[in-house]
Amino acid sequence: MAEMHLIQKGALAQFRDVCFMPTAAIIGSGPNGLSAAITLACAGISVVVWERNSQIGGCCSTAETTLPGFRHDLGSSVFPTGVASPFFQSLPIKIPWIEPPAPCAHPLDDGTAVLLEHSLEDTIANLDADDGRKYRSLLEPLIQRFPELAGEILRPIQRIPRHPFLLARFGLTALLPAASLARSRFQGVRARALLAGMAAHSVLSLEASPSSAVALFLMAAGHASGWPVVRGGAQALSDALASHLESLGGHIELSHEVTRLPNADVVLADLTPRQLIQIAGPTLPRAYRRVLERFRYGAGAFKIDYALTSSIPWTAKECSRAATVHLGGTLEEIAASERHFTSEAPFVLLTQPSLFDPTRAPAGQHTAWAYCHVPNGSAVSRLEAIERQIERFAPGFQDCVLSRSISPPAALERRNPNLVGGDLSGGEMNLRQLLLRPAPSLYRTPVPALFLCGASTPPGGGVHGMAGFHAAQAALRYLSHQR
Repeated sequence: MAEMHLIQKGALAQFRDVCFMPTAAIIGSGPNGLSAAITLACAGISVVVWERNSQIGGCCSTAETTLPGFRHDLGSSVFPTGVASPFFQSLPIKIPWIEPPAPCAHPLDDGTAVLLEHSLEDTIANLDADDGRKYRSLLEPLIQRFPELAGEILRPIQRIPRHPFLLARFGLTALLPAASLARSRFQGVRARALLAGMAAHSVLSLEASPSSAVALFLMAAGHASGWPVVRGGAQALSDALASHLESLGGHIELSHEVTRLPNADVVLADLTPRQLIQIAGPTLPRAYRRVLERFRYGAGAFKIDYALTSSIPWTAKECSRAATVHLGGTLEEIAASERHFTSEAPFVLLTQPSLFDPTRAPAGQHTAWAYCHVPNGSAVSRLEAIERQIERFAPGFQDCVLSRSISPPAALERRNPNLVGGDLSGGEMNLRQLLLRPAPSLYRTPVPALFLCGASTPPGGGVHGMAGFHAAQAALRYLSHQR
């Protein structure tokens, strides 16, 4: 955090000496676009953010998609990378985090659930004795130095690490396929299932590298900093960022779709490669454009928002202690589900934020959403498959449903064109695309003054603002060379 303040103050002093105020145009008001805008505004740049929708936030926004009074997050709802983000932590704003009693629950068919608890000891108590010892040896070193680990993970991997031994220790395990790590490290169903559910957030096959990296990071985050929701919904996080930007003199223009590059000293696009080609295609060199065209998008999501008469009737009552619930059963079932994303028993990620934030629904009623991964752009309905999985662990769930709002991949992309084929991560998070995302030049493009700052750049998907921050730093270096 200290380094971020120094960079911003140094840039501010640099640009105060010039006789004009440089200008920046930011395309898109998602968390990365807003973070880029804030970083530039702190450096004395005149910033305008252009947003195609009538509300800010992109995938970090909230709306009444089912019934009046029921507020649903349109994308992200739980924020392990948000509360761990060095950039968000550096800001002089208050984000209304709410931390549930447990970060995550994973119910099993025996009527119990294995929980990721804040306490390492309490999590180990969920596991078989030998697996508990192995869990400690795997996670404790990461938990003890989690701020440093988060700082390394949430920055371009190409840079020289500040904590090379910590990153090397993490990487030796993180590069393993999650299924291999689970089978080699643990013997019991509970520990293997917990790791598998975490790894499914990678939106990769559990037989692929680096699916273990996501699992380890999320588990360490749960112990070290938590998996909070935001009071009032994800929109409150975006609104807090926007309010801070406006206090710095930045401006946000809503309901304005950018169809060509704006006129500004620097342009930062919170877009994926496909959208950048649509806007800037004629100006992009052919070789760079070919690289962008080869960029791979990951699996899509089939999402359902629920307005509920009551809380979800979990068989394992301890599931009500967590805002996030993983529904998929055993390691073997989850691995089969995530192999091709077509299983009739899909891994389902469910959130129930109204248990901890009463602003989400009318008194006594609740909201939830659930999604499963599907092949990119799939038009196959997964409603019945998702609800079978929920009913499997919460019999009588469908009797609680007042209303549903169903969003297949095409609907997600219509609402937010960055969600290409329903991909929530801005592109597949395979090993190559983690290192060179979306191209070896990362944030910079061959077009002078044009930068990418969205989830298709490092460190990738998640609500953390770090891609926007790092892209803005690249833009500031460019501007300093133009003096």
